[in-house]
This record gives sequence, C-alpha cells and structure tokens, in this order.
Amino acid sequence: MVDPERPSKIGVAEMRNDGTIVLRLRAETPDGATGEGFFTYSPTDADYESVRRHVGGLEPGESKLVPPWPDE
Repeated sequence: MVDPERPSKIGVAEMRNDGTIVLRLRAETPDGATGEGFFTYSPTDADYESVRRHVGGLEPGESKLVPPWPDE
C-alpha cells in the first residue's frame, strides 16, 4: 500500500571517483519541521554495500535519487 504522506524520494546519492558514496537527505514532518543530513560511506564501511543496493547500485561519477528506507 502506498502512503500518500510518504515522499517517493528523500535525497540524492552520488558515488565519487574513489568509490565513496555521499548521501544528501532531507526529511519533513507533517507539522512542517525539516531536517537535512549529509552522510559518507567509504568502500570499507560496514553499511556500504547495503546503502549501494538501496539506491539501486552506483558507479563512480553517477548520481541517483534515494527512495525512503522501509519502516522497521
């Protein structure tokens, strides 16, 4: 089921030439509060492959929109 209140994309992922993944994310609450985050994942980080799979794979120099992570 699709939640009309949930955004389809929450930011942008970019892979640098050295393989580092950079995420620029934004969140908004129903009452208007907003937050932004900047995260980097080097190829040696434990969550690197999980983040890469979540955005649908990335190659050096490539950027993609980031879908929200599933609620757990």
